[in-house]
Amino acid sequence: MKKILISNDDGIFAQGMRTLATTLAAAGHQVTVVCPDRERSATGHGLTMHKPIRAEAIEEVFPAEIRAWSCSGTPSDCVKLALGALMDGPPDVVVSGINHGANLGTDVLYSGTVSAAMEGAIEGIPALAVSLTSFTQRRFEPAAQFIRSLLVSQDWFPLPQALLLNINVPPLARADIKGVKLTQQGVRRYFDQFEKRLDPRGKTYYWLAGEVVEDMEDPNAHQRWPDQFRQTLTAIPTDVQAIHQGYISITPLQYNLTAVTHLSSLSQWSVPDPPQD
Repeated sequence: MKKILISNDDGIFAQGMRTLATTLAAAGHQVTVVCPDRERSATGHGLTMHKPIRAEAIEEVFPAEIRAWSCSGTPSDCVKLALGALMDGPPDVVVSGINHGANLGTDVLYSGTVSAAMEGAIEGIPALAVSLTSFTQRRFEPAAQFIRSLLVSQDWFPLPQALLLNINVPPLARADIKGVKLTQQGVRRYFDQFEKRLDPRGKTYYWLAGEVVEDMEDPNAHQRWPDQFRQTLTAIPTDVQAIHQGYISITPLQYNLTAVTHLSSLSQWSVPDPPQD
């Protein structure tokens, strides 16, 4: 049995999160839920600094064995508040999701789902971010059952501290999912369209309506990999490829964004003198 903190960015009443929480509680895990009081998608790792954060206990939505709170803050706020004030001790793992929609490639830079899980990793707690790669399908059970199995796998747990697994599940019936692949982060390109509108008082505002136009592979990625890793990484598919092929994708992420493969070349550059008074 594990002590599990669950959060998300779709809100406290989201079907994906409730499916995950009830599945894990039914498996005997001690589940605590702290989620935003409304949808907070694409908030990244934002924190609430200039106004109070409020938390309200939720009882009518979940089974009695699940402790749940609705939080007025961001997904990252939810995990910080849970760890710092609402839970009586640190969890064994932080799980964020199940998100309604993919978090593939460059999505992870904007994702509230990934950021909530990353907050756990920053605090030294192994973390999972889980997404169903469709906005129209609501078949969350295969993803929830996969996480249930993963959490008791001796090959995967315990995870190293400060590691986040970004998991994307194709919107298929369990029997149609081809398997599981360990992946690297791919690239997604969006067409950002700002629709210009007028409010009832005649003032202009804009509505972002970006859409994925292309799932890309970085043609120069292999050139930036260290020589000792190049052969191995060339054989590992991207998360985008795995999902397109009908596989569950697992991509390990970390919060240290240092471009380590460039440190050697950059160290050869001449550094300008600091400005003088």
